[in-house]
Amino acid sequence: MKIHRIYLVLAISLAIGSCGNRYQLILTSPEKLTVGGKLSASVQEKNQKPIDSIWYYLDGKRFSNPDNIDVSGLKLGRHAIVAVVFFNGKQKKLTNTLTVFPKQRPEIYTYEVVNTYPHNDKAFTQGLEFYNGFIYESTGQYKESSLRKVELKTGRVLQKKDLEDNIFGEGMTIFNNKVYLLTWQNGFGYIFNLQNFEQENTFSYGQSKEGWGLTHNNTHLLKSDGTERIWTLSPETGEELSHIEVYTIDRKVDKLNELEFINGKIYANRWQANSIVIINPKNGLVEGIANLKGLQKLAGQTGDDNVLNGIAYDAKNDRLFVTGKDWNKLFEIKLVKG
Repeated sequence: MKIHRIYLVLAISLAIGSCGNRYQLILTSPEKLTVGGKLSASVQEKNQKPIDSIWYYLDGKRFSNPDNIDVSGLKLGRHAIVAVVFFNGKQKKLTNTLTVFPKQRPEIYTYEVVNTYPHNDKAFTQGLEFYNGFIYESTGQYKESSLRKVELKTGRVLQKKDLEDNIFGEGMTIFNNKVYLLTWQNGFGYIFNLQNFEQENTFSYGQSKEGWGLTHNNTHLLKSDGTERIWTLSPETGEELSHIEVYTIDRKVDKLNELEFINGKIYANRWQANSIVIINPKNGLVEGIANLKGLQKLAGQTGDDNVLNGIAYDAKNDRLFVTGKDWNKLFEIKLVKG
């Protein structure tokens, strides 16, 4: 187990009284840590001036031994290390950022096309779901965004609700007989009646300023916002309860877009990448990456705009469906380890 020996040093000069009594406090801690590594932190005054005491915190939780900080339960991604330093009747708060990386490499997948179905090449797909034998889809673009119920075999739109002209539709999911549908930059999501598509309510975004992808894990909604974060939401209120950050062994995985929850894992499209990343929902670990680049051309598209974006799963028959923005085909595929 090792600590990456890259240290972030924060030096803060604090003037107290005369120039000769100026404190220069330095919080030293690792900038990066591999899962299972050892974490420590320390504070020094540059000129060895006396310090009365120091309280250390990791993500707001105080710890007593800065030489061996318990990191066993840390999720991947960024964390805050804080030291509150007491001296000369004063106190000062110092903060460093720690990023935790996994040591497990992702599995690499290719794909096989099992079946091909027609898809509306004017549907700028943002969300996709298979439910009770039908495809449900949300589409984007201003003045063109909509919610649709689609016949799988023919691609025929059976039911459609257009969104307001100033709305750019994003991901959607079906949960408890309701359709939850995100907007991109309007700061809220819709809740529609599953049967008639009538609007029942809305919910507001919190720290996640944008809406990209949406799915659920049978108890909560899971939302992406175009960053490396996936948020857990209350289905009753839309409140953001927690989040994970998605990482591979050496970098964050951002631009996470359309989501689907499949057999306990989060499957996510990555914007403009024509791929699927398979994510552990407990800690953000990328467990697999599927390269689906060849499908874009098969669906009559090229370039960075009309890319793969749409994942749906038929759990009863173990069928995985994918499509993309303005693609003329929807594919049933099987992922194959490379």
